[in-house]
Amino acid sequence: MERVGKWLGRPREIYNLLRFKMGGGAAVMPPLDQDALSDGLKTCYRYLNQTSRSFAAVIQALDGELRHAVCIFYLVLRALDTVEDDMTINLETKVPMLHDFHSYLYQPDWRYMESKEKDKQVLEDFPTISLEFRNLAKVYRDVIADICHKMGAGMAEFLEKKVDTQHEWDKYCHYVAGLVGIGLSRLFSASELEDLIVGQDTELANSMGLFLQKTNIIRDYLEDQLEGREFWPREVWSRYAKKLSDLTKPENIDVAVQCMNELITNALHHIPDVLTYLSRLKNQSVFNFCAIPQVMAIATLAACYNNKQVFRGLVKIRKGQAVTLMMDATNIQAVKAIMYQYVEEIYRKVPSTDPSSNKTQQIIVSIRTMSLPNGVEVSRNHYSPIYLSCAMLLAALSWQYLSAMSKASEEYVQASEN
Repeated sequence: MERVGKWLGRPREIYNLLRFKMGGGAAVMPPLDQDALSDGLKTCYRYLNQTSRSFAAVIQALDGELRHAVCIFYLVLRALDTVEDDMTINLETKVPMLHDFHSYLYQPDWRYMESKEKDKQVLEDFPTISLEFRNLAKVYRDVIADICHKMGAGMAEFLEKKVDTQHEWDKYCHYVAGLVGIGLSRLFSASELEDLIVGQDTELANSMGLFLQKTNIIRDYLEDQLEGREFWPREVWSRYAKKLSDLTKPENIDVAVQCMNELITNALHHIPDVLTYLSRLKNQSVFNFCAIPQVMAIATLAACYNNKQVFRGLVKIRKGQAVTLMMDATNIQAVKAIMYQYVEEIYRKVPSTDPSSNKTQQIIVSIRTMSLPNGVEVSRNHYSPIYLSCAMLLAALSWQYLSAMSKASEEYVQASEN
């Protein structure tokens, strides 16, 4: 009953979970018509669902031929990422593979059968993916091959190189996520669903990727430490500890939180670019595709800010919160309101003793001005009190039923998983 009580304190999330499960999510993520696909594309979409349950939904909701181009783009980069992640591949083999991976797109029989990673099927059946790549229009092929080439080179550069300065942190995030944002933006423009400026303004597109990647790196500190990975920049954490792993020690929890707050402040500086980028989008499916991960990211940062739990376990947003964000983030004014809500949440938690407090407050003031230029907050409430009462009653009658019904939405919680 305690869990039910907590949920009844968030009635809008209950309503949106029920609404999503009963078909409300179809407006944001309409189902894909499998009957219209070739056998090769059906296989590719199966791999997409297997390797990215969260991004799979928004990719399949994209309009027209852009959907297939983004699906193949994702799978190609997933295959490249699988090579990078596979620690059983020695460097003598891995470095040339990363540099040459873009060329495999034009080698019909190339595949790799030795991977031990969970997503190894995208390497083992790469001929199916590369065939569908070659079936794409040239404007899409050129973008995908170019981004794959640049990303492979960047991954190879950082294989034996730790992230030292904040500049290198930006560079690493550019290689693994900023290039994705740039590639997607070029695909949007190539499809003619968006204006040329969307694909040409690489600075804004890069910021879209950096904001998501930095959020993941901040949130995943403990998981990365347990697996022997370090992505926090030495320039920052060395001011708080002798070793990055020292931040997990109970006696260092206060300085650990201060270090994290500084990195969150760094990430917040990308939000103005994010809002400018989103304001240029015209196509609804593209807007949803871009906006949903961004609002998930700001909600995640708000949950992490000044939170000791990041160094003790996993911090993630609630299922109902994720579904509410997904269903709300369908226009620029709503996204601005969401950004405003969560930066204000961070602002209220800024400790006066935090070394980064002034910088944190300054960037939040800038975001606040950009989100609400006229000083008027946009309401995000779109539900009827009658339906809300019904939702609360259903939840009170059967918590287990509500939990089961919300399971589908849980797949979408980590919208920026890559």
